[in-house]
Amino acid sequence: MKVFSWQGIIGRAQYAISGLVLFAIKYGIDCIVAHFFGRTWLPWNYFIPASGGSIAHIRPEDIPFYFTLLVIALPFIYIGTMLTLRRLRAIHAGQWLTLLFFIPVINLIFFLLLCILPTTAEVPPPIRLTKAAKSPLLDRLIPESAAASAILAVLFNAVSAVLLTRLSADALKNYGWGLFVGLPFCLGFSSVLIFSYHHHRSLKSCFGVAAGAVAFAGFALLAFAVEGVICILMAAPLALLLSLLGAWLGYLLQIRPRNGWQNMHAFFLLMIFLPGYMTGEHLTSQPPTLFAVRTSVDIAANPERIWKYVVAFAELPPPTEWIFKKGIAYPVKAEIQGKGVAAIRRCVFSTGAFVEPIRVWDEPRLLAFDVTSYPQPMHEWSFRNSVRPPHLENFLVSQKGQFELIALPNGHTKLIGTTWYYHHMWPESYWRLWGDYIIHRIHLRVLQHIKERAENIYRRG
Repeated sequence: MKVFSWQGIIGRAQYAISGLVLFAIKYGIDCIVAHFFGRTWLPWNYFIPASGGSIAHIRPEDIPFYFTLLVIALPFIYIGTMLTLRRLRAIHAGQWLTLLFFIPVINLIFFLLLCILPTTAEVPPPIRLTKAAKSPLLDRLIPESAAASAILAVLFNAVSAVLLTRLSADALKNYGWGLFVGLPFCLGFSSVLIFSYHHHRSLKSCFGVAAGAVAFAGFALLAFAVEGVICILMAAPLALLLSLLGAWLGYLLQIRPRNGWQNMHAFFLLMIFLPGYMTGEHLTSQPPTLFAVRTSVDIAANPERIWKYVVAFAELPPPTEWIFKKGIAYPVKAEIQGKGVAAIRRCVFSTGAFVEPIRVWDEPRLLAFDVTSYPQPMHEWSFRNSVRPPHLENFLVSQKGQFELIALPNGHTKLIGTTWYYHHMWPESYWRLWGDYIIHRIHLRVLQHIKERAENIYRRG
């Protein structure tokens, strides 16, 4: 059948219908498979990425189920790739853009764009657009000059970023894929659509406008006390990369024979899609993954001498690490009330104290504890002292921890500190990079202090 050929092009209506039919067929098959494995499979399982986001987080008992889904998905991936290549050929866009179908959230935006953008044969060929090819309203609102249209693109997207961040973080209490992936991609894409509405623009200038939109959006979030400096700086690498990817897609659309008004249809689509996706994430929220961070040091002392510094330690000197100087909470001292499993340990940080009931007291080998109360993970900085973004309540939530002391043959000890934590920020893998790094630095601050104290006492003894 021609519809299953790699050759030629495919119209937007045929592409949309084919995609919806294939989705319906696959969903029906997956529901049957899920029922066979005693599970429930819902439509948004395809659209809202699961917690963890990687194979490493799949439990061993889940492997047969997900492997079956993967095998079933292969022919659908093949057909979908083939149809997408033909659709990209039809709109004179780079066929490498097929890769966008494998990026969560962006793949939905990409599918919708391919469904509404006209085939090249359907649009007038002149590069300079005629008045008939435009919208009279947009023609008046969007300036023709490069500088003025760039300023409008940057300002509009800054306002959009503030409003959408308020919606996702404040109203929906959701730091999800829509906020950290969909929003920056759309900022880059929509800024180029505005910037290139009247004239073709160079790739360099499109990238410049997209980067400016992200930078000014960050400044606006800071100025309106929506977010603090630390969160903005942490999100900046991911946001800039995705905004440039969106700008590239916008650039490829604006250099094709086109109708400026038709391209702006994609712009209005994003204004509807993104709030809807954020709301969908909120309604189908995923449980967070529990991560473990382990850090170890070798100490020139035996476990018996080290144990008392593990249980409690005096006040540490001021930190020298840059992340702690910039506002990330850091450990100050540790106190213990009682002894054994009934004891309560309090690890005092710069923002408050962790309350840690002891659940394993195996002197001098293992001290394990739960975390029943924890302070804010950072002091956020902003133009206003009152900034208190919701992520302060759910970023780096420690659940439990332990210190393990392993005696070495040479009389030394390997001291291993482990923290189990989770967070409610997606993509989990990206934010885990920051979480693991911060906790590792916290571990090192404590372990190095214990090492110095124990080794000094050991030498004197």
